[in-house]
Parts: sequence; C-alpha cells; structure tokens
Amino acid sequence: SKKKGLSFEEKRARMMEIFFETKDVFQLKDIEKIAPKEKGITSMSVKEILQSLVDDGMVDTDRIGTSNYFWAFPSKALHARKRKLEELECQFAESSQKKEALQKSIEKSKIGREDTAERAALIEELAALRQKKEQLKAEMDKHRECDPDVIEEMRQTNKVAKEAANRWTDNIFSIKSWAKRKFGFEESRIDKSFGIPEDLDYID
Repeated sequence: SKKKGLSFEEKRARMMEIFFETKDVFQLKDIEKIAPKEKGITSMSVKEILQSLVDDGMVDTDRIGTSNYFWAFPSKALHARKRKLEELECQFAESSQKKEALQKSIEKSKIGREDTAERAALIEELAALRQKKEQLKAEMDKHRECDPDVIEEMRQTNKVAKEAANRWTDNIFSIKSWAKRKFGFEESRIDKSFGIPEDLDYID
C-alpha cells in the first residue's frame, strides 16, 4: 500500500523536535537539509512549516548580517503552552458563566408562561380581541367621510382651492386684457395661442 504523507501538524511537531533535540541555532538551508533526512519532511515544505512556527511564536528568528537564524528552546515552548492553556481556561470559564447566566434568564422568562388551560384561554381571547379591533378600525375607516371634522377639513381645502383657481383666472383675464391693448390681438387668437378655454370663468 502507498505510504501516507505527514499532515501539516505532524510536520510542525517533527520540526520542533529538531530544535528541542539539538538545542542549536540554524539557518534555513541547514533545516532544509536536516528535515528531509531525519524527520521525513519534504524540503519543499520546510520554509512554509518553519514560517508557521515563527508566526505562532514557537520558533524565534533574527537576522544577523545577511542571514536569518532560527532557534527554539523547550523552556520557552513550555511557557508558551502554559500561557495558551491559561488563556483557554479563562475563555472556558467566561463561556461557562455566560451559559449559566443565559440558562437562568431562560428559566426566569418561563415563569408565568407555563402551558396551562388558563393561559391558553387568555391567548385565544387576546387573539379574538385583536381581530375585533381590526374589524372596528376597518368599519371606522369606512365611515370616516361622515366625520364632522373630516367634512370641515374638506370644506376648508375646497375653499382654498376655489380662491386659488379664481386668483389664476383673474390673472389670465388681466394678461389677456393687457395683450389686446398692447398688441391689438383678438381675444379668440389669444385663447387659441395659449390653449385658454373660451368658456373660462370664475368659480362660484
């Protein structure tokens, strides 16, 4: 059967072994030689694996002159794991507190909402009253035109509209009169040119 390749995490673990077992400082080219021979990590993936360990703070790196050097010591890795464990424990404790608070809130919200026959009857009555309210509102809207306040509002609106119409009619008559005097136009010609109805008159 075909040999199964190493997973990404397995490669990371094996590369850390190189540093922990030797307790030495390496350049990239050194690790690219050691990793395939001793740990079965392909040379093509060494740089990617190493960079992921640097990004996670598990491997230290520094540039000296024109070369980059890499190292990692077990004591630092232990401290890093302890810090990570403490962070996870803290997050777990916070999550547990939130879960407990939410559970209490849910239990509290259930008080008075138990599925009893009385509650079911009240819910049914509430639904019926809401439906009745909508029916009455629709009925009121239907008869709104008979409302004295609405009628008075319509009267006032009509009055304003009538005054405005008569004011514009008066303006048109004034302009027609001026045009006849100024240019000697016939009234029928003015009406035709400007689309003025022949029977234009004031609204009573």
